[in-house]
Amino acid sequence: MSASELALQQSVASLYTTHHHWLKNWLRRQLACSDSAADLAHDTFIRVIAARNASQIVEPRVYLATVARRVMVDYFRRSTLERAYLEALAAMPEAMQISVEERTMVIETLCEIDAMLDALGAKTRQVFLLSQLDGLTYPEIALQMNLSVSSIKKYMARAIEHCLLFSLV
Repeated sequence: MSASELALQQSVASLYTTHHHWLKNWLRRQLACSDSAADLAHDTFIRVIAARNASQIVEPRVYLATVARRVMVDYFRRSTLERAYLEALAAMPEAMQISVEERTMVIETLCEIDAMLDALGAKTRQVFLLSQLDGLTYPEIALQMNLSVSSIKKYMARAIEHCLLFSLV
């Protein structure tokens, strides 16, 4: 292990030892659930490790709270997607219900799609969704968004390129 990796590991260990309990309590107050708080505190430190910048953190609690807020947003987004999917699944006839493994794969796929769409700009995302989900034509989207058809084509090209690149990752 190199000196820089050792220093990084020591920084993360120190950050964890000093602030994990505080972060877990902070998350518990936000979520009103000890189990979810423990899970999200863990996910927060996973992101800190992945960022590889623990030795550069000046305000650890501010930094951890910021990362934890982002983790919470992802958690709530995933929970909302999962809840909507399970409600749709419950409304299906029993003969059409799927296995737990298939359900997990569908939820993971929905989360990936959500992340892909979230990475698009607001207008690009709106154009893409109006086209793909609502089935509107480019002229209809242009009229609704008060944009030119050529702008809609550019937004769609950008969205499709993003989707293709995202699928390669």
